[in-house]
Amino acid sequence: MNLKNRQNQLNADNFYETERLVLRPMSLEDAGFILELYNRPKFIRYIGDRNLKSVSDAAEYIKNRFLPQFEKRGFGNYLILIKEGNRKIGAAGIFEREGLDIADIGFSLLEEFEGNGYAYEAALKVKSIGMHDFGLPKISAITTKDNNASQKLIEKLGLEFRNMITLPGDTEELRYYETE
Repeated sequence: MNLKNRQNQLNADNFYETERLVLRPMSLEDAGFILELYNRPKFIRYIGDRNLKSVSDAAEYIKNRFLPQFEKRGFGNYLILIKEGNRKIGAAGIFEREGLDIADIGFSLLEEFEGNGYAYEAALKVKSIGMHDFGLPKISAITTKDNNASQKLIEKLGLEFRNMITLPGDTEELRYYETE
């Protein structure tokens, strides 16, 4: 099965809905959106610069980072779309991250959609997908010390602050959270 056919099968098998949102696995067709989202100043400040300079870079990032985890584990990074208008607004996912023993939940939105509860709605669904659909016993989360909005959302999801950590290959101390 070629990459495009595998991608179509992943999308069909991993399509989720909430009251206002649709979540589906990232696909190569989302490269333009990922380029935009990952180059926003808030993304770079709070999550990091992924050095994506073109749609081609973003497609390679999706192909090398997101698709293998879906193939291996069945879950990963989901595109968030608003049902009304089918507008792409962000991403939420569960990631296997080097330096963490427990799968990590992450989320990001275009700034113009913040403050509407979309990130919480999507992250709550992703947490449920990981724990109920895939049987993860725990979920973790990391965030920068100054990202108060993410800290509040993580706590609202039921994760508790445990300690400060530094991921391999990085120097920044991050706040580490975990479910009970």
